[in-house]
Amino acid sequence: MAQHNELGRLGEQQACRYLAEKGYSLLARNWRLGHLEIDIIADYFGEVVFVEVKTRSSEAIAEAVKAVDHEKRANLIDAAAYYMSQNKLDRPFRFDIITLVGHRPPFEIKHYVNAFTPEGVRNNAETPYLR
Repeated sequence: MAQHNELGRLGEQQACRYLAEKGYSLLARNWRLGHLEIDIIADYFGEVVFVEVKTRSSEAIAEAVKAVDHEKRANLIDAAAYYMSQNKLDRPFRFDIITLVGHRPPFEIKHYVNAFTPEGVRNNAETPYLR
């Protein structure tokens, strides 16, 4: 396995542990539909949380959160709509981003709760940390 793939796998594992420690219940991991993928889907007190995980060895070039660009956010929104429909879920939902930085665990973790909204992406509105 390529070194960056292994780093990403380790980051996702730590993100799952982090969420579990915070009281989230894991619903799915690496959920796919065609080319669409959601890294982590969790439940947090009845709210469905779609989580994009970005792991980087360093943020010297750019912040990891900035890798979740407009196209990626639009794809996550589409994937979430399919997931909600497939599972016949009519519950509140949100989109979070978790970034992990370091060469190996323990990583420096940042959790961006409600990082973006479908309305914001459609209107091309940016949140301060995604600019």
